[in-house]
Amino acid sequence: MKPHLLFRAGLIALGCSLGSLAAMAAFEAGGIAYTKRLETVARAEPRALAAAAGKFGYARKLKVLEVRDGWLRVSEGKVSGWVFAGNLSDTKPAEGKGADGLGLAASQTTATAAARPLAPAALDYADTHKLGQAKEDIDWLLAQNAAVTAEDVETFLQAQKKGEYQ
Repeated sequence: MKPHLLFRAGLIALGCSLGSLAAMAAFEAGGIAYTKRLETVARAEPRALAAAAGKFGYARKLKVLEVRDGWLRVSEGKVSGWVFAGNLSDTKPAEGKGADGLGLAASQTTATAAARPLAPAALDYADTHKLGQAKEDIDWLLAQNAAVTAEDVETFLQAQKKGEYQ
């Protein structure tokens, strides 16, 4: 992996870890949490591989019943279960979403959105302004991305005890 990309990936991972820690500290029993995924699965137990107990939609207001080891037992109506704290927010997410579920404002995009392929016009701009190896870097990144499956990511998270698998 190229050193500057490895450094960036490390910074993103650090930011995500710190964000999860801050999120856990913000929740307490009796409080409110909001879902920040298009679909958030509630688990029967506070474990990533536990059976699903239900699902919550995007930006749903949930009542926090219990907090334990980075997991929150939450409820909304008849649905209740355990959700990893990193999948919740203490503030309601913005409703203005594009068709792909991402925020419409540039400031609301994520690292995932930023890693999407550049349009040909953007690559031409990079070439004319001598911005280095932008096309080669993007091609390399796309090749790396294509080689990694969702199952690979799940396996990595489990093996390294990251995210919901902590």
